[in-house]
Amino acid sequence: MPVKVLVVDDSGFFRRRLVEIFEADPRLTVVGTANNGREAVDKVQSLSPDVVTMDYEMPILDGISAVTNIMKLKPTPVLMFSSLTHEGAKVTLDALEAGAVDFMPKNFEDISRDSAVVKRTLVERVLAVARTRLAGTRAPVRSLEPRVAPKPIVTDRGVIIPRARKRVSLVAIGTSTGGPMALQMVLSKLPKDFSAPLVVVQHMPAAFTGAFAERLNNICQITVKEAKDGDRLLPGVALLAPGGKQMMVNPRNGGCVRILEGDERLNYKPSVDVTFGSASKCYPGKVLSVIMTGMGVDGREGARMLKSSGSTVWVQSEASCVIYGMPMAVEKANLADDIIDLNHIGERIAREVS
Repeated sequence: MPVKVLVVDDSGFFRRRLVEIFEADPRLTVVGTANNGREAVDKVQSLSPDVVTMDYEMPILDGISAVTNIMKLKPTPVLMFSSLTHEGAKVTLDALEAGAVDFMPKNFEDISRDSAVVKRTLVERVLAVARTRLAGTRAPVRSLEPRVAPKPIVTDRGVIIPRARKRVSLVAIGTSTGGPMALQMVLSKLPKDFSAPLVVVQHMPAAFTGAFAERLNNICQITVKEAKDGDRLLPGVALLAPGGKQMMVNPRNGGCVRILEGDERLNYKPSVDVTFGSASKCYPGKVLSVIMTGMGVDGREGARMLKSSGSTVWVQSEASCVIYGMPMAVEKANLADDIIDLNHIGERIAREVS
């Protein structure tokens, strides 16, 4: 059966454009449209769409309030459309916090100047969002304990449970769809005296990463900042890769990051693979890496390089992911040392580094 879409926007032109694009693909069917947030909430309940596309600036009830009401009354995956500005970033992050799954630029030229690419990207994103697990519909969490417990050693002093522990010189985290809220949950659990530096890669547009870093910094005990070229790797400081650039770990000055334009052939800017790969060379065997919720396979090859150098690779559990794409790619490649539920990742990192 085709995925049922509800299109919500106060612009009649934009609604018609989206309906035209979605209806041209047999995998989608538009079951209704709405021109304000109140109408959207009502139609979610009456039409039961599989996914909602939502503008954030609308009369009567704005997009964020509409998302909040939808999540209370009838949780449904929501894809937000937003402007790629600093203010648009703040509003979009509010929408994600309210329960929206993902976002896309409302100006289609920010996606591509090729109309065929725009249409394909829109359709694929709507299909992906429709398949996501909302927080209230996910499977129960698992235990935080490792999958394979270490074997006990019997000595004349009794039974000792060994725990192999590697020195952690750097924590590296990569994520995409569902990542903003997942990172908020993880990083907010790290203590103020966290003794390792962190590098974080979240797939985001250039206009968004600065606002996102500010938000994380305001709610976390550690320091979070958008990375600048030459920033040093310092204990208790998380450097967020800037959107539209590549972040590489460099051993210079005791450890710093390089921010580069990167190769246009890479699908993601920033790319988890690029950051993880460089970290594997600078800190062989001393990186604790985590791949969290997101579409695609970015991070798999970087995780392979980290694993080859002797470092540790964790992935977020399927049950706690919004989209189990990136973690699944690492797990299927047999690169994961452990699979951990989202609500335990922060405390596990803190334990491993302490």
